[in-house]
Amino acid sequence: MTTQLATLRAIAGGAQPELPQDWRIVTQASADALARRLQTGEALYGVNTGFGKLASTRIAPDRLRQLQLNLLRSHAAGTGAFLPAPIVRLVLALKAMSLSRGASGVRPVVVDSLLALLCHDVLPAIPAKGSVGASGDLAPLAHMSLVLIGEGEAFQGDQVLDGTQALAMANIAPLELGPKEGLALLNGTQVSTAIALAGLFAAQDLLRTALMAGAMSVDAARGSDTPFDARIHALRNQPGQIRCAATLRALMAGSAIRDSHREGDSRVQDPYCLRCQPQVAGACLDLLDNAAAVLVREANAVTDNPLVTAEGDVLSGGNFHAEPVAFAADTIALAIAEIGAISERRIALLVDPVLSGLPAFLVAEGGINSGFMIAQVTAAAMVAENRALATPRSVDSLPTSANQEDHVSMATNAALRLAEMADNLATILSIELLCAAQGLDFHAPLRSSAAIEQAKGLVRGVAAPWDADRFMAPDMAAVKRLVQHGAFASLVDLPA
Repeated sequence: MTTQLATLRAIAGGAQPELPQDWRIVTQASADALARRLQTGEALYGVNTGFGKLASTRIAPDRLRQLQLNLLRSHAAGTGAFLPAPIVRLVLALKAMSLSRGASGVRPVVVDSLLALLCHDVLPAIPAKGSVGASGDLAPLAHMSLVLIGEGEAFQGDQVLDGTQALAMANIAPLELGPKEGLALLNGTQVSTAIALAGLFAAQDLLRTALMAGAMSVDAARGSDTPFDARIHALRNQPGQIRCAATLRALMAGSAIRDSHREGDSRVQDPYCLRCQPQVAGACLDLLDNAAAVLVREANAVTDNPLVTAEGDVLSGGNFHAEPVAFAADTIALAIAEIGAISERRIALLVDPVLSGLPAFLVAEGGINSGFMIAQVTAAAMVAENRALATPRSVDSLPTSANQEDHVSMATNAALRLAEMADNLATILSIELLCAAQGLDFHAPLRSSAAIEQAKGLVRGVAAPWDADRFMAPDMAAVKRLVQHGAFASLVDLPA
């Protein structure tokens, strides 16, 4: 059973994960196999030995439970702001999904405890920073796991409680850890994967919004829809490009503004920011699709160590190394940066009367009014920030654990910056939407297509036409809220 991307998005929004019908059977079989191996007295990493550089230290049988407890406490060394609720829900779900595969040597009650936190919306307070993405997301997952045993901190709504209080209020019994169960809980890529998934979801919605804003800008600048002709894109055969061109054609279909200048337009070719939208947005779409495929696989993976088969084999490996997640997050960052970069160029075109044919800075009485002059500067600032943030994190390995963990992925760092980048992109797109709506107003009484007029109506519902200078920031913030709530993305059909 593979949990698909749409289901993962729903889990972030509060839905409960569904596990395979036989998950209890296979999980118990793995736990029983581990118990049999322990009875032989052999050394099993993380089960009756220390961890990392201390792997050669044997632990007495009567201290195995204390070993797991100490592991959780010592590894809960995270810092920074707490992860938001949607990401924590994903973390809990992904960990439950991984352990339910029956390859981690844990009892079914461990999975039940994770699901109970989700069901009662008891969300561990997990500091965002402190993981290098190998050996798994140790520190943040330790903070998650402490709540299961009645320690640490957890959110119930907006209230932060200690772990004991949070479990008691939800009538959840504290978990008593068995051999390896602490290690299985905090070893894995669930935090970096959850954060990257949240960045992916935001990027997917923002790409749709960018296609709408781009279509509006083409019409506002009296640009051509010929560059979106299907024949052009079929000859290149890049799937994202073909899909984005189809979307742009559909968004502009029926525009009276476009029809008004099909004949006699002296401009032979539009600037790249209008003409090459399918090529740029399409390449970004392909990156996001590839990242989605990687993250779906990772969300359904078993990534702790060692792994325990039902036959009793204990396999020490490195599935906790989050290199695939790091690369996925880095490519999402590239896509976000480029979507914003070309959007800012469209804003710059719209405020430039030479390029757009519209009044300077999109205001009728220039000079006394500055219009969207500084809004474009703000967009440029956001683009510059995102360019710096898009620098790859996956190449920045730093050895840890006394050089036992000598190459790490930095996947969590790679994923964490996506939220800031998405916020910057939402600002850029809100400015473009405002500028494009203003440009369309100058073409009245001609109207654009039904889809574009609907998007313009959303803008005008929160921001009046710019007749004279006023406080700009509230208009930007109001449109940005619509962007972040998916109001414009929901109007865009991106074909499969």
